[in-house]
Amino acid sequence: MKALFACLALLAALPLAAQAAPYPVTVRSCDRDVTFDHAPQRAVSHDINLTGMLLALGLRDHMAGYSGISGWKTLDPSLRQALDGLPELAPRYVSVENLLDADTDFFFAGWAYGMRIGGPVTPQTLAPFDIPVYELSESCSWIMPQRHASLDDLYRDLDNLGRIFDVRERAAALVQHMRQRIEQVAQRTAHAPQRARVFLYDSGEDRPMTSGRLGMPQALIDAAGGDNVMDDLAASWTHVNWESVVERDPQVIVIVDYGPTTWQQKRDFLLAQPALASVEAIRKQRFVVLSYLQVTPSVQNAEAIEVLAKALHPELFAEAQR
Repeated sequence: MKALFACLALLAALPLAAQAAPYPVTVRSCDRDVTFDHAPQRAVSHDINLTGMLLALGLRDHMAGYSGISGWKTLDPSLRQALDGLPELAPRYVSVENLLDADTDFFFAGWAYGMRIGGPVTPQTLAPFDIPVYELSESCSWIMPQRHASLDDLYRDLDNLGRIFDVRERAAALVQHMRQRIEQVAQRTAHAPQRARVFLYDSGEDRPMTSGRLGMPQALIDAAGGDNVMDDLAASWTHVNWESVVERDPQVIVIVDYGPTTWQQKRDFLLAQPALASVEAIRKQRFVVLSYLQVTPSVQNAEAIEVLAKALHPELFAEAQR
């Protein structure tokens, strides 16, 4: 996280666009076109990963607050410092009233990231209050057909935020930085003799929560030189049966570190299950720990790919580590 904010500091030093923004600006948000006549001044973001994107683009002064973090997540000290003095409008789900009280003029959220189909806070329910919504691209699979999650979804979001707030140079620099880091990983994993079978374990005991091909972990595992054992599921975050995990016999298990249950407790739970004893990742105790921020669409996705690639193919990175 320290490296992340060092990068953000450099990006924040970049100047705004030299010329006046070519407003109105129209961007595509899931299946909608959203037009902005000026840069939002009272933006609200939901969840730690979307909030991190706005901070990465140097937009704190354009924010009225954020929501959906303290009810589930623990802030990293550096991120807590970056948000110091900015109000959290709701620890979990923000309401229309919360947004109106904050005089919100832009809501950055997603389906299953602060909004749900038929719920009280959606682009449609906020439209009468002139609060435009930009939806996280990865989450669009909840309301429209998607083939699979892609890092292009993240790049598109950063580019669109850059256009909405007239910080295009910052957005372009951030995307370029991430692309370069991920390309360096790709050059190394291209020499891997085989791809490792990977299962992502988010949480759950009776039925594990994992991610299918429509969630960002799919793109991360692909980029790190692995195969998501649940890539046949047309779902983002979803529950499966333990039997399906055993059948697919993952060689590596990624544990998502967040919430009241520590990653050590999650690991110990997996190791204690007799039904999983035959799974290769369990027998060899091959676990990789990634944070919630790393496995959801965020500016930490490049770091997640680096960590995962080194764990899946340590022999390819041994020379660089010496």
